[in-house]
Amino acid sequence: MILGRVVGTVVATRKDERLSGTKLLVVRHVDPNGKDEAGYMIAVDTVHAGPNDKVLIVTGSSARMAAGLKDVPVDAAIVGVVDAVDKTD
Repeated sequence: MILGRVVGTVVATRKDERLSGTKLLVVRHVDPNGKDEAGYMIAVDTVHAGPNDKVLIVTGSSARMAAGLKDVPVDAAIVGVVDAVDKTD
C-alpha cells in the first residue's frame, strides 16, 4: 500500500469505456508524518476521497480487486481515507 494525499483531479473525455463513471484523482506520495515526497500518481477513487485527504492506494492486480473495478484497466486505486497514522520510532 502507498500513503498519499489528494492534490487534484483528472478529466478525460476520451477513455476506455470501462472507466466511464469513475473519478480519477492526482495523488502525491507522503511519508507517515504527512510530509510530501517525490512522486505523483493517478488513481481511481473508490471511497469518495476529497481534496487534501490522506489516502491509501493499492497498485497492480490489487487495484483491479477494489470495489467495482473487476475487469477495469486500472493500475492504482484509492481504497481508504486515512484518519490518523500512529508510528513508533
